[in-house]
Amino acid sequence: MRTAPVSNWRLLNTGYADGAMNMAVDEAIMRCHAAGQSPPTLRFYRWQPACLSIGYAQSMAREIDVEKCRELGFDVVRRPTGGRAIFHERELTYSLVAMDGNPHVSGGIVESYRKISRGMIAGLNRLGVEAVAVDPADAQRMMRSGLRTPACFDSPSHYEVAVGERKILGSAQTRSQGTVLQHGSLLLDSDNGLFFSLLRFASDERRRFFQDDFEQHVTDLRQVLGRAVSVEEVATAIHTGFEEAFGGAFVPSTLTPDELELAGQLRREKYATEAWNFKR
Repeated sequence: MRTAPVSNWRLLNTGYADGAMNMAVDEAIMRCHAAGQSPPTLRFYRWQPACLSIGYAQSMAREIDVEKCRELGFDVVRRPTGGRAIFHERELTYSLVAMDGNPHVSGGIVESYRKISRGMIAGLNRLGVEAVAVDPADAQRMMRSGLRTPACFDSPSHYEVAVGERKILGSAQTRSQGTVLQHGSLLLDSDNGLFFSLLRFASDERRRFFQDDFEQHVTDLRQVLGRAVSVEEVATAIHTGFEEAFGGAFVPSTLTPDELELAGQLRREKYATEAWNFKR
């Protein structure tokens, strides 16, 4: 099983793209890395227009008010990873791709979450955030006390990142061809009223009930720090945190021509299609 030294990690900051392209780029990096054409990669990116993404196993038609999303000019897309709905607007999204034998992601899903969370926590610590990885016992207790909604973030999974008992980073993972792709959303600020208005509920009363519960389990950097933080400040801190946690340099670079070509194909043929986004 192949591994890669830390010095070969690549850092990408690809800026803004629509939902379909962002998911296509993540998969293109994963495929090219599996083929030995690209190094292990940490990527930061954002979404334009703002986008509501759903987990692989969710139903777009049953759980998301797609008509309202489109009416407000928001994008929708299905992720290749699990989890539940996330509204990508006031946040920074990251993805990390490596072979499953790489010592910094090796092991099962829970173990790799634990290892990857070290980089995120070190970065948040640099911002002055007392972030922790939620251990399995606490995650089980917090899940039992929380209510499941179509929204991600309402309770943390094992070794996801929280401040106190409130989740600040939602992550999900998929594996293919011996390669791990983990990506997630770090909340810089939030508008939970807007987010919950894009989700389907049986009544407005249930929507308010679940939103109130959600807000007990979630926080963002503005709330924690008492100030606004820029995407650039957060990306720099997280990048440095990964270097500290993994013990080496992440070298700034760009997508390769092969990755860009494959991403364009995946966008057209998969992530921008109704067949993919409304498959459930």
